[in-house]
Amino acid sequence: MLLVYTHKITPRVKYVFKHICTRILGLPVTFTTTIEEFIAHDSLKISYTKQPLSHEIFIRSHHLLFEQGLSDVDINVQNWEDTKGFFTAGDKSVLPYDIFAASFYMLSRYEEYLPHVKDDYSRFTAEESLAYKHNFLQQPIVDIWAYKFKKILQENYPDFQFATKQYQVIPVIDVPEAFTFKNKGLMRSFGGTLHDLVSFKFKRLYTRFSVLFGFKRDTYDTFKYILNKQKQTKFKFVFFFLIGDYSTYDKNININKAQFVSLIKQVSDYSIVGLKASYFAISNFKILKQEKEKLEAVINTSLLASRNSFSKLNLPETYRNLVELEVPEDYTMGFVNHIGFRAGTCTPFFFYDLDYEVQTPLKIYSYHLLDYALLKNNSLLDKKKVLNQVINEIKKVNGSFIPVFHNYTFSDVERWHGFKELFNIIIDSPNDA
Repeated sequence: MLLVYTHKITPRVKYVFKHICTRILGLPVTFTTTIEEFIAHDSLKISYTKQPLSHEIFIRSHHLLFEQGLSDVDINVQNWEDTKGFFTAGDKSVLPYDIFAASFYMLSRYEEYLPHVKDDYSRFTAEESLAYKHNFLQQPIVDIWAYKFKKILQENYPDFQFATKQYQVIPVIDVPEAFTFKNKGLMRSFGGTLHDLVSFKFKRLYTRFSVLFGFKRDTYDTFKYILNKQKQTKFKFVFFFLIGDYSTYDKNININKAQFVSLIKQVSDYSIVGLKASYFAISNFKILKQEKEKLEAVINTSLLASRNSFSKLNLPETYRNLVELEVPEDYTMGFVNHIGFRAGTCTPFFFYDLDYEVQTPLKIYSYHLLDYALLKNNSLLDKKKVLNQVINEIKKVNGSFIPVFHNYTFSDVERWHGFKELFNIIIDSPNDA
């Protein structure tokens, strides 16, 4: 048990210390504002305040964890050994930076509440982030800081046995469109046929009718392949099915189609099934609730996880809606076009509501790689290199790698050539020495 002395125990202090100490390092932590209790404690202890009490492990605190609401935070990012740091702590501090305040800034997504330029889908982009601007997006910086802190504790308490955490993979399979041609209904099939003719896409037209007449497997129907992979691995894949109404943004199969329902039920026998919230459900609580209830009726159990269309997040509204609907996990946070760590961590963390100053029960599984981001690399060799780099970064801190692939990524469509091999690298990575 680590005892932390601080001049004021705030929700922010408890939140970030528990993430770094307990969730990353496996170390229980408690707090005190009483000097006598601190002195009497005969195990791991540090002081986190403005001035050291004596000769204890002291980390000088930044004011961020003792504030409420948002303020104009002055950030000066500097090089720190093999990584970066900000919120300078001074000479008396055992660490040159206040890693707890800096981690809170990253985990709470503080910067996403501040004014910023959004993209065409009203999303916070990688280019707007502190991590991208200062070249540490490709590092799980919060976890790296946590291990620097662990090293200090180990030097001062060499006999203490720390818990060990294992690197793991949580593969996400996104299903925005289960089938290319099947189960689309008469009007959509007719419209698609007309479009193929007008666009002179005769090869696609041939494939369309081959699928509709049962001579060929649907292009996006890769579920047999994915489930075979699931059966060969000891960890669960997480599938997200879009079941919202057809719209400009969402074009999946109608949830009333028996074959689609059967597919979802089949997948739920082997993997975790979550809801891919439709574009309009993201900002409409009523629609989101309806979609949740529809999927729960199919899988016959409470919804465990959610993920938004287009990886769109409206903070804090998106997460407040999930908290209200008692959805325990979300997999939306990440960058569509960039590989990296949006929240600075590869350890799942809880959503902290900055307006209410409270840790919520919603657990955030921030993804680190979307298949589309790998398309930036032309050759398969380059894709493998980039993929192995992110895997190695996560392995260094025994984190959880969360990649997002789509069902159509495993199709024979030319642009996805080699992605089955990339997926195999990912699911085999926990077994690699």
